[in-house]
Amino acid sequence: QVQLVESGGGLVQAGGSLRLSCAASERTFRSYAMGWFRQAPGKEREFVAAISWSGGSTSYADSVKGRFTISRDNAQKLVYLQMNSLKPEDTAVYYCAIGPEYGSSSFQRRFDYHYWGQGTQVTVSS
Repeated sequence: QVQLVESGGGLVQAGGSLRLSCAASERTFRSYAMGWFRQAPGKEREFVAAISWSGGSTSYADSVKGRFTISRDNAQKLVYLQMNSLKPEDTAVYYCAIGPEYGSSSFQRRFDYHYWGQGTQVTVSS
């Protein structure tokens, strides 16, 4: 079973930046689309960003478009989420997840993804 471990979360002031990392345990990771989701207290888990299996295409939620960037390093089995111009409403637990094999970046629904990490907390102060 694939394991995912997120890191890089923390406390940052509004306007600041953080880079989240997601490390996968299996080399077959390179064949799968990957996504980042987040869940704020009392809210549903929501889509943030996705990247195709090859890294050639990406997609973003409207709320983060232009501020966040998803990328991957298949050789290192890592996925990143660079978050700039952070806002207090970005505060949430962030999760990475594995999507469809040879998937594009168009998969934005929770049930498109299997194997989730344990999450990393991001807190943005105003």
